[in-house]
Amino acid sequence: MGEPCFDDSAVNKRERGLADNERHMSTDCAQPHWYAAHTSANHEKRIANRLSSLGIEHYLPLYVAIRRWKDRSVRLSRPLFPGYIFVRLLHGTRLAVLQIRGVANLVGSGGAPISIADSEILRIQGFLAQGYTAEPHRYLAVGRRVRVVNGPLQGIEGIVVNRRNRQRFVVSFESIQRSVSVEVAGFDLEPAGRES
Repeated sequence: MGEPCFDDSAVNKRERGLADNERHMSTDCAQPHWYAAHTSANHEKRIANRLSSLGIEHYLPLYVAIRRWKDRSVRLSRPLFPGYIFVRLLHGTRLAVLQIRGVANLVGSGGAPISIADSEILRIQGFLAQGYTAEPHRYLAVGRRVRVVNGPLQGIEGIVVNRRNRQRFVVSFESIQRSVSVEVAGFDLEPAGRES
């Protein structure tokens, strides 16, 4: 491992505290990593727009929710992970994200942000790119674990649950303690080991 990429010059007290936490991040300074930014409720899209204007790479996965009223139904584009947006940052550059109104912090441990593997982001993008109807689900870590054995989502593991007389395939993302579910129909599944 190399030395952390850190420039201690010209930082105020708040920035110095943030910079100290940067020392705990990956020391791979040349490569950007994904992080989950925890946001204020219902501010995800506004923050995504601000990140775009700043040229910061980000990903806000969305799903379509149908809201029904007496006289009509409306299709709304909603965040798949309410309260979170993913940002791709170089080591030591998180201050620009944390200064955006509505961003509370980067998800981490002990005050230091924890990077998310590219494969996790690709897994989310894979669900949505294949046109599967995904929606938020309460976080699940225990249940009958299965693996998709063929098709576009081959190799992905999750938990099968019954909901409204249909089976749903729930994939959990430990880093942010959130899950999403998709309909099982058309999936070839096999047990993925012992039940948790």
